[in-house]
Amino acid sequence: MSKSVMNVKSNVKTVLDQLKGRKINNIYLVACGGSSAIMYSAKYILDREAKNITSDLYSSNEFIHRNPQQLGKESLVILCSMSGTTPETAEAAKFAKSKGAFTVALTNEPASPLAKNADLYIKYEWGNGVNAFDTNLSVLYQLVFGVLHMAENNEKFGKLVSSLENLQPVYEKALEQEASNARVFAQSHAKEPVIYTMASGSNYGTAYSFSICILMEMQWIHSHAIHAGEYFHGPFEIIDENVPFIILLGLDETRPLEERALSFSQRYGKKLTVLDAKQYDLDGIDEEVKGYIAPLILNRVLRQYAEELAEARNHPLSKRRYMWKVEY
Repeated sequence: MSKSVMNVKSNVKTVLDQLKGRKINNIYLVACGGSSAIMYSAKYILDREAKNITSDLYSSNEFIHRNPQQLGKESLVILCSMSGTTPETAEAAKFAKSKGAFTVALTNEPASPLAKNADLYIKYEWGNGVNAFDTNLSVLYQLVFGVLHMAENNEKFGKLVSSLENLQPVYEKALEQEASNARVFAQSHAKEPVIYTMASGSNYGTAYSFSICILMEMQWIHSHAIHAGEYFHGPFEIIDENVPFIILLGLDETRPLEERALSFSQRYGKKLTVLDAKQYDLDGIDEEVKGYIAPLILNRVLRQYAEELAEARNHPLSKRRYMWKVEY
């Protein structure tokens, strides 16, 4: 076991030890942008697994302004910001504490305002060379399942942790499998003015992140993340042979929604990029948590697609017009 994996395990355990004996009635997942996107998978887990604990997901600033009435001493608030400097999220931690809630921050920067404002923080790693176990979504999963194990004796915690420990080779095989597809996608989509993404359930956050963070923020390509369950209630009118879609197929209980949306899209659309978690080698991933793990794999593969797209468009993923450059 690597030192970084041991550190993450130790940090998660420290938080769980602090939560022992504390009554938790509700969990709030609070963040912005890509950090908010990872919370969708955690919300799905809580909906599926929690027996007595309610949960909700908020964009940081709305969390403050909406001021949920149930937020209080029996609340756990989990916040995330890679830099830890996102003003709204740092302020949300302070706000939650003022209401008596216990706050846990996930961040890459231990000295950040978010880490300082929260009761406890867990440092995660970021970047292509990082072990899958140490990434933000993996750490979030460990925390959420750890709380469920502690509070409700959820038996999937151990299976989840061991699956995450086996995730890196799964990543590597999936990236190798998709390498040529990612290059083809990049070349064929380099000049597209709009690209839609679509998914449901635990995978929706992955589609949302790729849409708002990669396509809109980092590539300045018009996009929208369409929920597969909402596709037939308006958005499907946009599909034709010239409109590009990235459609994700996961392994959770909502897969039929994604399959239905794909089936219709294949009848009327031509520019469809389909990433199906069933096509990857999931050796080492426990059957009971495959549906939860799939978004991590799809997200990692999509990052490869993003890097190839940026290269083909000669538009680095680091390029910005407004973010960090002007007041907002």
